[in-house]
Amino acid sequence: MVADGNSAIVALNDVTKVYRQGAVDVHALRGLTLDVAKGEFTAICGPSGSGKTTALNLIGALDRATSGSVVLEGHDLSRLGRRELSHMRRDRIGFVFQAYNLMPVLTAYENAETVMWVQGVAVEERRRRVMDLLAAVGLEGLEHRKPSELSGGQQQRVAIARAIAASPAIVLADEPTANVDSETADTLIGIMERLNREQGVTFLFSTHDPRVMERARRLVRLVDGEVAEDERRGS
Repeated sequence: MVADGNSAIVALNDVTKVYRQGAVDVHALRGLTLDVAKGEFTAICGPSGSGKTTALNLIGALDRATSGSVVLEGHDLSRLGRRELSHMRRDRIGFVFQAYNLMPVLTAYENAETVMWVQGVAVEERRRRVMDLLAAVGLEGLEHRKPSELSGGQQQRVAIARAIAASPAIVLADEPTANVDSETADTLIGIMERLNREQGVTFLFSTHDPRVMERARRLVRLVDGEVAEDERRGS
C-alpha cells in the first residue's frame, strides 16, 4: 500500500538500502513500500537479514535510504539537513532499544526527563509528565534509582517512559524484549499495549519474538528486504 506524508505518520515509498561490504553490495531493502498510521501497534518481523532493523533505522533518521523516500509527518527525510534530522529525532521519534541505552550516571527520573530537558520544557511540567509515566510503567517509588540498581525489565520500563515523555509522533522499538525473561517480556508488551490503547501512542516494532508478533494488531513480514505479508488484525 502506497501512502503519502499527509495520510500516514510514516510512509516508505520504493525504498532501497545498499551497504558496501568490501567488494560486495549488500541489498538490505529492495523497493520497500510501507506506511504506518497514527495509533497503530505494528510489528515488523522476518529472519535475520530481512531488513527489519534497517527499516527502523531509516524511519528513525539514524541512516539514509539509497533510493526512494522516507516521509515522516510530511517531511521527506532525504531532503533534511543534519540539524533538521537531529530535531526530528529529538521531537518526533521515540526510541526503545534492546540494550536499553540509558545513561548510567542518571537516575530513572533523570533518564526519563532527558528529551524534555533538552527541549526546554518547564521544570514543573517535566516533573508532572515523568512522574505520571513512571507510575504508568510500574516504577513509582523507584525514580531515584540508577540503572545499575534496576533489573533489566525495570531498565526497559525507564526506556519506554523516556521514549514517550515528549509525546513523539511514533515510538520505534527495536527488539525491545530481546534481553529479558518471558514473564518480563509479557509485562513490557502489556505496558506498551496499554499506552497504545489509553494514550494513543503509535508503536512500530522490529522483532522476532512470537509474543510481540501475536499481540501486534498489524504484522508485516519482510523477506530479503521486501514485504512478503501485511496482516491487519482486529483491534
